[in-house]
Amino acid sequence: MAKIPFPQDFIWGSATSSYQIEGATQVDGRGESIWDVFSRTPGKVLNGDTGEGACDSYHRYQEDVALLKELGAKAYRFSVAWPRIFPQGDGEVNQAGLDYYHRLVDELLANGIEPMCTLYHWDLPQALQERGGWDSRDTIDAFVRYAETMFKSFDGKINKWITFNEPWCVSFLSNELGDHAPGNKDFQLALNVAHHILVAHGKTVKAFRHLGIQGEIGFAPNTEWFEPFSQQEQDVEAAQRRLEYFNNWFFDPVFKGIYPERVLSWYKSKGFEPPVQPGDMDTIHQPIDFLGINYYTGGVGKNNPDAGMLEFEPVAGGFDTTDFDWNIYPQGFLSVLEWVNQEYGSIPIYITENGAYYESEASEDGKQHDPKRIAYLQKHLFQLSRAIESGINVKGYMLWSLMDNFEWAFGYSKPFGIVHVNFETYKRTPKDSYYWYQQVIASHGFEV
Repeated sequence: MAKIPFPQDFIWGSATSSYQIEGATQVDGRGESIWDVFSRTPGKVLNGDTGEGACDSYHRYQEDVALLKELGAKAYRFSVAWPRIFPQGDGEVNQAGLDYYHRLVDELLANGIEPMCTLYHWDLPQALQERGGWDSRDTIDAFVRYAETMFKSFDGKINKWITFNEPWCVSFLSNELGDHAPGNKDFQLALNVAHHILVAHGKTVKAFRHLGIQGEIGFAPNTEWFEPFSQQEQDVEAAQRRLEYFNNWFFDPVFKGIYPERVLSWYKSKGFEPPVQPGDMDTIHQPIDFLGINYYTGGVGKNNPDAGMLEFEPVAGGFDTTDFDWNIYPQGFLSVLEWVNQEYGSIPIYITENGAYYESEASEDGKQHDPKRIAYLQKHLFQLSRAIESGINVKGYMLWSLMDNFEWAFGYSKPFGIVHVNFETYKRTPKDSYYWYQQVIASHGFEV
């Protein structure tokens, strides 16, 4: 047996998001979000599920914090529902919404758990969507006002802030591919949304600095890692386009103040380009204190002229997959971290999401067995340890997810949690992976 070590001051935790767990969508003055409307639209979410009940964490947050405490978590990454704070997206503040998050944060702090707050995990107020959503620069200004309200209200309580979660999903998955709210299929619109989100991020960081808020601020893009299927030039170039479309498109503007030239030229050749206004790139290019990394999957891919905008096609086969049919590609996790370190320097990194969907196996004794999830986590933490031992500045790991929840377009059918949730009774039952992770945290590593 060999011990896979982690630093003694490494910050272990878990993560959730507001719409996926809170429920209580019509409680205490909360306004509608785009996900409320999208999930009620026939055919958009599997089985017609909505987030109306979710895990009822709005009423059961103390129970959830107790699970984090028992786990040994040192941090909890959660998100705020913008419509709880501004039911119409702007204008009047809803004090009851702020009060809820104060209760949650106070409970975390009382139990020695650091709150890591994500301002935007996809639940745009529907009122703003009806006025153009992220295609409108007015939404940028509304977001900054919302962020400033949160900063002022929680200054000194929350010391780690994340502006946006997975901007690729907010823009391309939701507005090019149409899989998530608001469900558009328009590539230029996706580019517009991506750019406006980046501008909103930069303006929010500037506001954070201007207000003199205590703590640190960053953002949490999702990443993947696709190797070229072969070393033929066309496959290598296709894989590079995919990398720049998915990863660089959101990293380069923040860290370098530019869009990646290769894929930008590719888009322009097809009649598309981001709606950059004078000063935008300087606004986006604000120094941040840390970088969140979400990583789940990767693989290999090749050039295919018939495979959409990028002419890139993932090659199936050769990899084990999760029950979500996502490749298990832990070496890509290390590759992403090495790429970040090489391209953007030694910025402090928190793994803000990493985990897997597997059906757990309930036994006669009522326990929830999920050996495949444990194997997935073990393989990825192995690669994470290699990255840290190689000098990459990773400070913490937020496992996705604390509990089974509303998995967006898949409703309640895709459990990612280390805690099982019965969505009729809301009973929480820790799985084997919860107890495995508990031991990892307690011993700062694991044996293989």
